[in-house]
Amino acid sequence: MISRPQKSIRELFEEGTPIDDALARGVADAIRRHKKLGNSIVIWRDGQIVHVPADQIQVPEAEDDSRPQS
Repeated sequence: MISRPQKSIRELFEEGTPIDDALARGVADAIRRHKKLGNSIVIWRDGQIVHVPADQIQVPEAEDDSRPQS
């Protein structure tokens, strides 16, 4: 196992980017999973709540395909 220096929670929040990246990956994974399972999603578009059927979901491009998919 490779050991990396750990940043403190304070450093991560001050930097912001690692947290933003993790949230974006989580959202992209959830969207992919919903589409694959045939479940609709609910989004906010032009100030309104919109239900998007699974066949109309646009899957975000993966930024890092090197990590395992669940």
